[in-house]
Amino acid sequence: MRTIRVVIAKPGLDGHDRGAKVIARALRDAGMEVIYTGLRQTPEMIVAAALQEDADVIGLSILSGAHMHICPKVMALLTEKGLGHVKVLVGGIIPDVDREKLHAMGVTGIFLPGSPMQSIVDFIREQVPSRAEVI
Repeated sequence: MRTIRVVIAKPGLDGHDRGAKVIARALRDAGMEVIYTGLRQTPEMIVAAALQEDADVIGLSILSGAHMHICPKVMALLTEKGLGHVKVLVGGIIPDVDREKLHAMGVTGIFLPGSPMQSIVDFIREQVPSRAEVI
């Protein structure tokens, strides 16, 4: 069986990545393969990493309030690159009014500060079925 591959990214100019690193470690501890792209990633860089790493999930950590600017670009690029199957999760400060809009554009999950790590792990496992490795 192939392990779930997750790209964790910090898009935009927000330099606070402690939460993203905590999530990355929790997912690794749960047996997932995690690729952390680092700070100040553009949507193009994030989607390129997902393509290169054969990601099942992209986790975007956005605390800057730019989620309604960044997420549509990421979702459009995923479709353009034939990666519509990749699940996109957004973590950070997301106002109630924007959550439905994010889901409508294809964001699979939204996690606010303080979300239990196990709930994120469980959500990803539910969303990404195990795949047999192709040889």
